[in-house]
Order: sequence, then C-alpha cells, then structure tokens
Amino acid sequence: MSAILERMKTLAPEYVQIRRTIHRHPETAFEEKETTALVASELAKYGIEVHPNGDDTGVVGVLRGAAPGKTIALRADMDALPVTEATGLPFASEIPGRCHACGHDIHTATLLAAARLLSEERAHLHGEVRFLFQPAEENQGGARSLIAHGFLDGVDAVFGAHTWPELPGGVIGFRRGAMMAGSDAFRITITAPGGHAAHPHKTPDPIAAAAYMITELQTIVSREVAPLDSAVVTVGKMTAGTAANIIPSEVVLEGSMRYLLPETREKIHESIRRIAEGTAMALRVGAKAEIRPGCGPVIGTDALVTMAETAAARLLGREHTAELPTASMGSEDFAFYLEKVPGAFFRLGTGTDDPASHLALHNGRLLFSEDAITAGAVTFCGIAFLATGSDLSALE
Repeated sequence: MSAILERMKTLAPEYVQIRRTIHRHPETAFEEKETTALVASELAKYGIEVHPNGDDTGVVGVLRGAAPGKTIALRADMDALPVTEATGLPFASEIPGRCHACGHDIHTATLLAAARLLSEERAHLHGEVRFLFQPAEENQGGARSLIAHGFLDGVDAVFGAHTWPELPGGVIGFRRGAMMAGSDAFRITITAPGGHAAHPHKTPDPIAAAAYMITELQTIVSREVAPLDSAVVTVGKMTAGTAANIIPSEVVLEGSMRYLLPETREKIHESIRRIAEGTAMALRVGAKAEIRPGCGPVIGTDALVTMAETAAARLLGREHTAELPTASMGSEDFAFYLEKVPGAFFRLGTGTDDPASHLALHNGRLLFSEDAITAGAVTFCGIAFLATGSDLSALE
C-alpha cells in the first residue's frame, strides 16, 4: 500500500462525514452558498489560499509547492439537482425537491481530501495546484464562470472526475479519445391560425405537424449519421393546446442532441432546421427552429490520460484501474476547460452489490459507494505530482 493511500485511509471517515453533510443540504446551480462556505473553511484550515469566485458561489484554492514547476488545476463541481431523493438513507436530503443524484457531493469531498493531502506534502510538491470548486455544472454555467474570472489563466493542464455507477466502488476508469458527448438544445415553434376541432379543414393543424416532426427527427440518427458514429436526438418536451376541442395556434417542441464529433454536430443542426422547415411547408404551418449551443465533447489529451492512469496504478494498484470501453452520451461542462487548456477526465467507480447503486445518474434512488472518495483523492494527488513535475515516489 502506498504511503499516500495509507494516510488517506486514516482520513476517510472525516471526508465521508463532509460528503454526508453536503448531501443533507443540496444546493442547485448558483445557489451553493452553504457548500461554498464549507469548502472555503476547509481549505483555510489546510493553509491553502482561498479565492472566492466572482459570481457569489464557487471557490478556488491555491497551493504553491516548495520548488518551481508547472501550474495545474483540479476540478470538482458542487451543485445538486432539482430531483426528489428516495434513497431512505439516514443522511438523505433535507431539502424537498433537491438532492445529489449525480454525485457532486462525492466530487467535492474527494477534492477537499486531495487538497488536505497535498498541503501535507507541500515540501515535496513543485509548481502550483489550483483547486476549482465549481458551481452550476448542471446548467453548464459554472465552468464558464470560473474561466471568465481568470482562474484558468496560466494553467498548463486541468483534470476532473465524475462518479460512475457502472464501475465498482474504489475503481478509477480511464478512456482515451472522447469520454463524454457534446450537448446542444433545440426548440421548434410551430404556428398556425388555430380553429375548432370540429372543422379541421379550415385551419392547418400544428399538432399533426409536430407529430410528423418528432417522427422525422428520429431519422437523423438512423438515416443521416454514419452507423459507426454516435449521436442522440431526443424530443423531451411538447407544449400544445388549451382544450380538447380546439386546434391550437402554437405548438412548441424542445429537445436535446448529443454527439462525439464536431462534424456530426453541424450535420444535426442542419437536419433539424431542414426537417422543421420542410415539414412546415408540407403541412401548411409556420415553423422556427432555434438551437442553443451547449458544451462540446469531453476529449482529453492522450498523454495526460496516460499520466492520470499511471498515477492511479502506482498509488492504488493496477487492479483499481479500468479501461472504459465506450464514451458516455451524457455531457459535462468540463469541456469548456478543455477548450482552453489540455487536460484529462476520469471516472470514480461508485457501484456496490446493491442494485440501487447501478441505477442511472440523476435517479433519486441512486446510491453511491463512498470508497470513491479515497480512490479519487489519492488519484488526484498522484496526478498533481506527475503533472507539476514533482517526484511521485514521495507519495509511494
């Protein structure tokens, strides 16, 4: 067992309690005031410089090593989801309609533990480590907030992690190439004069047009995207009508698209517009397609992914690492950091023998193995040493 892993095992109960405190008091995007205050207080205890984010929530810690080296950033997101928790845990959410069903409480506790460990190893650390405790990942605003306030300026590489129910607790997952998909949102507004349901021949029907559009949108992936490429087009919301006997004057479709390649993104954008306009013309309605750009795919730098994997293998043991076979079509605003500087993203295994630990992220019944905190903290420490040019053997 590495020295840093042995030390983390002695600290683990403390960071499990921190995770549970955050879990009880979940805060959604840009409302993470209690969590921000908790993180800032902990960082100050470790002798780490504390820098508040400029948007009320979020905080950055800065740790300078004893010798010159590179500057890197390690990131954790802190926000919860507008989801009702149904786990029955003794430390379940105390806030109705809010819970940490994506594991950001584990991310926060993990990076705090890494900050504590690295502060204790300051004498062996080179360069500078920035701990990015980010708000609002779920609405894709938090990364942009920290970037806008300059916290990525001068950073040579950035690293992040996310819980993953498909891996056993305490296992770290890696993948070269695309790790997570890019995501954009779309909205199609269909308009018509409107009329009485008893006289459908007197007005074009925007609900019928919407039904055709929903069906045709599914052919983008099945008939326009290459079979070996990965993409998703989902209509998740339809707003229409006020009464059963009225043909409405407006229908609004809202959806999400996911992709791994930039060229696929452009193809889907063009196809959504073409289908909306063409169907509208055929069925005598008006249509306006709007696309709201989100974040791009999470694609790490291969050499940095290998560095992170090496750190985990040396400090945790090779048996606690895994190669992920496929990318996830979920999205992550960590992609905004990767647009600015090179980096790598890895998975924190959170599965257990309980089937509820293998439910999808964002499910209010999902359980997480807290072994992820120890494994993630040790991995972050190893990454910090290798990426700054420090001697990893000091942690072994």
